[in-house]
Amino acid sequence: MKPSVSIFIVVLACIFLYGTYLESAAHFVSASEPSALLRLQAKALLESGWWGSAITSNTSNPPCKWYGITCNADGSVTQIEIADQLRAPDKLKLNFSSLPNLVHLDLSFNNLHGNIPLEIGTLSKLAYLDLSYNNLTGKLPLSLANLTHLVSFYISDNLIIGPIPSSLWLLTNLTSLDMSFNQINGFMASEIGMLKNLVFFGLSGNMLIGPIPFTLGHLNQLEYLLLSHNLIDGSIPPEIGNMENLKYLSLENNNFSSPIPSTLGHLTHLEYLSLSNNRIDGFIPPEIGNMENLINLSLKNNSLSGSIPSTLGHLTNLEYLSLSNNRIDGSIPPEIGNLKNLTYLSLENNSFSGSIPSTLGHLTHLEYLSLSNNQIDGSIPPEIGNMENLRNLSLENNNLSGYVPGEMGNLKNLIYLTLESNNLIGSIPTQLTSCSLLEYMLLSNNSLSGTIPYQIQDLHLLSTINLSHNFISGKIPLELWGLAILVVLDLSYNNLSGSIPQSFTSVTNINLSYNSLVGQIPNNYQFYRYDTLIGNKDLCGDYVGFRNCLPFYPPSLPLSPPSLSHPLASNKSVIPKVKIIAPISIFLGLLVFGGFCFFLSKRAVNKTQSISTERKNGNLFSIWNYDGKIAYEDIIQAVEDFDIKYCIGTGGYGSVYKAELPSGKVVALKKLHHLEAENPAFDKSFKNEIKVLTEIKHRNIIKLYGFCLHKRCMFLVYEYMEKGSLFCVLNDDIEAVELDWSKRVNIIKGTAHALSYMHHECIPAIVHRDISSNNILLNNKLEAFVSDFGTAKLLDPNSSNQTLVAGTYGYIAPELAYTMKVTEKCDVYSFGVMALEILMGKHPTELLTSLLSSSSQNVMLHEILDQRLPPPNQLVAHDIILIATIAFACLHTKPKFRPIMKCVSQEFLSRKKPIAKPLHAFSLWHLRNEMYVVGSGDETQL
Repeated sequence: MKPSVSIFIVVLACIFLYGTYLESAAHFVSASEPSALLRLQAKALLESGWWGSAITSNTSNPPCKWYGITCNADGSVTQIEIADQLRAPDKLKLNFSSLPNLVHLDLSFNNLHGNIPLEIGTLSKLAYLDLSYNNLTGKLPLSLANLTHLVSFYISDNLIIGPIPSSLWLLTNLTSLDMSFNQINGFMASEIGMLKNLVFFGLSGNMLIGPIPFTLGHLNQLEYLLLSHNLIDGSIPPEIGNMENLKYLSLENNNFSSPIPSTLGHLTHLEYLSLSNNRIDGFIPPEIGNMENLINLSLKNNSLSGSIPSTLGHLTNLEYLSLSNNRIDGSIPPEIGNLKNLTYLSLENNSFSGSIPSTLGHLTHLEYLSLSNNQIDGSIPPEIGNMENLRNLSLENNNLSGYVPGEMGNLKNLIYLTLESNNLIGSIPTQLTSCSLLEYMLLSNNSLSGTIPYQIQDLHLLSTINLSHNFISGKIPLELWGLAILVVLDLSYNNLSGSIPQSFTSVTNINLSYNSLVGQIPNNYQFYRYDTLIGNKDLCGDYVGFRNCLPFYPPSLPLSPPSLSHPLASNKSVIPKVKIIAPISIFLGLLVFGGFCFFLSKRAVNKTQSISTERKNGNLFSIWNYDGKIAYEDIIQAVEDFDIKYCIGTGGYGSVYKAELPSGKVVALKKLHHLEAENPAFDKSFKNEIKVLTEIKHRNIIKLYGFCLHKRCMFLVYEYMEKGSLFCVLNDDIEAVELDWSKRVNIIKGTAHALSYMHHECIPAIVHRDISSNNILLNNKLEAFVSDFGTAKLLDPNSSNQTLVAGTYGYIAPELAYTMKVTEKCDVYSFGVMALEILMGKHPTELLTSLLSSSSQNVMLHEILDQRLPPPNQLVAHDIILIATIAFACLHTKPKFRPIMKCVSQEFLSRKKPIAKPLHAFSLWHLRNEMYVVGSGDETQL
């Protein structure tokens, strides 16, 4: 006999003897003097402190009459049910040995903490035990093995640690066992097959490792098996197919590999199957079509290949089907049209080809359809207009061609429509304006022509319109400005003509660049960035980068006739001179400037690692040879004199280029446009960024390698960030999934540490003033770096720090609407907005509005998290709760009640005890009003 088995037997024997001793003692008291037992149990219940003094102090009110307590005919307690009744956290300190007749114990949802006492094993008659949704810690006691009558055991949503004790498998009467959402680790023992009466088995949300034992297949009474959100690996054992009564199988968010076993087809009673977020490969077995009772099927986020089996069309009860983010190819089988109960269908991010089957029009109950990011070609079938319940239609990033069918106007419930990045032609059908609930219309990157239909004014709920990169012509319809809640309007890269309408409403993000617009830029356009208008050569106005509009003055006649016959003849003699002198002057000017730049660039080659500066004609020119090898010529040659093919982005006042230098080093160049270079405001901003970045060094702040500040040659040299801006990553569904919860938490923490350094370790303190997801750059490891210090301000403690409002709309602290005073608390507010944006995967515009009302009281934290990611495990969930708490504190409308970034940084660095409640127990209202303690003034603490 193995030593481990011997030890196990000895331990069980000791537990049994101990339990027998306690049980015998209780029976002795019961048999010798029934009243003594009643006094013992009354004392035990009284000492627990779970019932208020108003109840326990009344001697005429015995325990059997207290709420939640049931007694037998002899007055002995048989049932305690006080779920969600305890108002103050307390330990599980009930003297169980005084309750030998207890059959039913329910203490769930009570915030109890501490270990489960060993004495619980004395409850030999216990059949029902529910300790779920508390803060219990420690390991499961071995004495549980004495509860041989136990039928239902619920211990989910606690902080239980350690492996599953083998003694638990001896409770062969168990029909329900739920240990989900704890911190249980280790392997699943093969002895699990002994629990042959199990109907419900839950171990989701733990840290189990290793494969599933094949003996699990012995549980042929099992109806619910929940093992999601663990670290289980290996293959799915084919023996699971023996559990013919199974109705619910959840294995998502693990590390399963290998193909799906065909034996799953034996589970003909199965209603829910989720294998998503694993590493499963191979084909979808055709036997899956045998599960005709299936309602929910999720295989997303795996490595499945091959085509969809036609047998999938047999699942006529299916309501939810997601196969997204795999490698499935072939055409979409027309048999999918048989799934007439389907409400959700996602096939995005695969390699599907062929055309969209017209049979999809049979899915009249469908509410969500996404076929995006595939290789689907052909036209959009007009039958799609039969899906009268459709709310979301995503067909972007395919090879679709032909016209947008007018039948789409039948989709009266449509809210989200994206057909971007296809080869669609023709005009925007006016029938689309019948979709009165439409909020998002995304048709960019096609070959659409014609005009924007004026009937678009009927879409009163539109918040986003993107028609960019098409061939749309005509004027911008005035009716667009009647859309009261329009937030995003992108009409760039089209053939629009005419002038820009004067009246704007709520549009906060607009882009009209690269059209043929003419005339004066409306005065209220000053709130938008310069690059939203470039490419319209005939626009004018008092706006950076555009010529002033020339007022019309009729030619004035002289008071006395000139000697020449024509009133303007005196000017004619000047014109030939101008035509001769102007080219010569320009040529000489360029010659002098070219020689000047060549001279300075030669001097730059010999510079050392320190920054050197020279003043020539009022212009600052400097190249910092950070490694002793890079010179001005190297930079210019690397980008071929700033050729457009090296441009990787355009900002508010410059373009960014990627340059590979002779040494192999890759850098980013931020070059100021010529027109901006002549503007004193942009020149000051550019120099300000240099001043800040040359004086600060932090691991989460972008590095400046060098700069050139000549009037005709202005650029900065940065370290290159492979992943670009956080904003772009969050708005790309594939990259956003790569940015998992751990990486997002680290980005938030890194940004907090950088701001703490700027606010509290730099002298004078530096306020960034434009913290947003656009200004957080990510390297290839998805680490965060704060960038774009053009608007940063050095705080003078002896001044009022009054300044013009700077920053990005949606991130600016509210106090700047009525005061121009800039403090560190402006950055704190922006940080709070950005932190929520990272958690939600989108800007929290609607959330920030709803927080002002009581409607947020019923919104739970887990509901607002980015749904593109699987739910976080319990360890990361602790960080997410902390981040959300801090974010809401940072968003306080009064600056003095916001925490300082030093406190935020230290909060992230401290290793506090994990928050006891699970993620789904927190509402936004609770986080805003109860989870943090505020101080006063600038010393606000969390």
